[in-house]
Amino acid sequence: MNRIAENIRRIKDNLPPSTQLIVVSKYRSIEEIEHCYQAGIRVMAENRVQALLERKESLPQDIQWHLIGHLQTNKVKYIAEFISMIHSVDSLKLLLEINRYGLQFHRKIPVLIQVHIAQEESKFGLPPNELQDFFKSVKSLLIENTLQGVEICGLMSMATFTDNTEQIRSEFAEIKGIYDRIKSEFFSQSKEFKELSIGMSGDYKIAIEFGSTLVRVGTAVFE
Repeated sequence: MNRIAENIRRIKDNLPPSTQLIVVSKYRSIEEIEHCYQAGIRVMAENRVQALLERKESLPQDIQWHLIGHLQTNKVKYIAEFISMIHSVDSLKLLLEINRYGLQFHRKIPVLIQVHIAQEESKFGLPPNELQDFFKSVKSLLIENTLQGVEICGLMSMATFTDNTEQIRSEFAEIKGIYDRIKSEFFSQSKEFKELSIGMSGDYKIAIEFGSTLVRVGTAVFE
């Protein structure tokens, strides 16, 4: 068994049945990604649209592609027809643009709302204190049946990049609390609002403790 396949097996052994592994293929060669495919991985993620399009062109067509990086509204059109999930919706403007293209392609594009809980200013996402107003606006649009081209499936967030596990735990506890509150207040009747995308190579085991349903792992797969 090659190194990548062995890493994937080891990571999967750490995941409960309720948590899905998404392999982050950014900066990796096509050959390395093919090793993931041969090891049974069918869900992969990129953080840039251009790289995602290049990967999609070169790899088997049954791969489900997720976009996990910051998405500009003018790039939505390039991925709207095929993307399996967009993790990084951080504004109403972007949500409405994704909705517009979802309608154009006669599909509901699955999305996650990105929340900023980390200490780094460089990370994207809606600050927790803006979520109430954001989801009130979303609820109004849902009541009006305006959002027929998107499916809001949950939240995504990133912890601070640090070796301080107590800080990571605190931040994951915060996003889990936010997720539970948003689901209860705005999506209690939604079967689709069920995903909490937290946890990467360095902290996915901690994320599992706080209910992560999607872990985004790159380095630990390929190292």
